[in-house]
Amino acid sequence: MAKYAYPAIFTPEDDGSFSINFPDLEGCYTCGDSLEDGIEMAEDALALVLYGYEKDGRKIPAPSAPSEITLSDNDFINYIACDTMAYRKMYNNKAVKKTLTIPEWLNESASAMGLNFSQVLQEALMQKMQMK
Repeated sequence: MAKYAYPAIFTPEDDGSFSINFPDLEGCYTCGDSLEDGIEMAEDALALVLYGYEKDGRKIPAPSAPSEITLSDNDFINYIACDTMAYRKMYNNKAVKKTLTIPEWLNESASAMGLNFSQVLQEALMQKMQMK
């Protein structure tokens, strides 16, 4: 779970749209109706594919240097960045039920204060993992 930047090959199409391919990542390609849309779509595709690599425990390949990438006549390279932790937070936010045990006195004190146990646990876990 990290931040990444990979070179993407942008291929202009006759209708003004763009096809986008990440040569370093298997199955990582997308398209956009405009350059701006293509960049946005590329960010999403990159995060999705790298999230899949992380989830499956696959080795994430190093990004190629632009000089190592062969381009066709109208193609160009643009680096695309993503943050897989931000992607996880946005798209993998399903609640998971956990059973845990705490001392009775702690339960009574926290309940008396009206604390939300789920919220407190989430905040404590993120603090422990040094996440914000």
